[in-house]
Amino acid sequence: MPARKQPRSVAREIALLSLSQVKGSPEKLEKVELDQLMLAAVRTLSAEINDILESASSEVTKAEDKLLKSETQAINLKSAQAMTTESLELARNAINRLGHAVELPEFLQITSQHEVRDYALQIIATIRRRNDEIKDVISESLVDWQYHRLPRLDRDILRIAVTEILFLEIPYRVAINEAVELAKRYSDEDGHRFINGVLRRITDKIRIDDRQAQV
Repeated sequence: MPARKQPRSVAREIALLSLSQVKGSPEKLEKVELDQLMLAAVRTLSAEINDILESASSEVTKAEDKLLKSETQAINLKSAQAMTTESLELARNAINRLGHAVELPEFLQITSQHEVRDYALQIIATIRRRNDEIKDVISESLVDWQYHRLPRLDRDILRIAVTEILFLEIPYRVAINEAVELAKRYSDEDGHRFINGVLRRITDKIRIDDRQAQV
């Protein structure tokens, strides 16, 4: 059984995974039950796993083609080795996502399901209401990236953290730490560093704006 997690940590994870699946206005979200959120989360993970495995399969096919030609072209052998390494890494990512899917129901069994549901829906509803503001705040703090080109899960992790900081009165440090932990579970190797950097720039700007407003 996974280690016990706080209800809000579980809620953030479910909000992240169900955000793109749960439809309806913020008002209608009040009627969404926890099992609907869980179903949406599992669907998101299933889609992610399928996409990763398809990419891994494609890399294996390319590597096999390179290996067939490697007897006469050494460069093809090196390319095939790189593709095989990439496919193995993708497969590991898919296995990790599958592990997360298995853990979620267990997390729910050892925490307050009422708190999880309410906070997950609060996050999702706030993002729906304030999406334009959240997008602008994130966009202003991106370096060499455009908002719409961010990987979906990275973007949603940032949206959740900014929502908590700006609208749910969560301390900066808590929101950033929780976002980094989500990124370690669901982003790539450099994702948590990227998300930490963006959120640090956002909170630094908020502090500067607050000081200027007090002058």
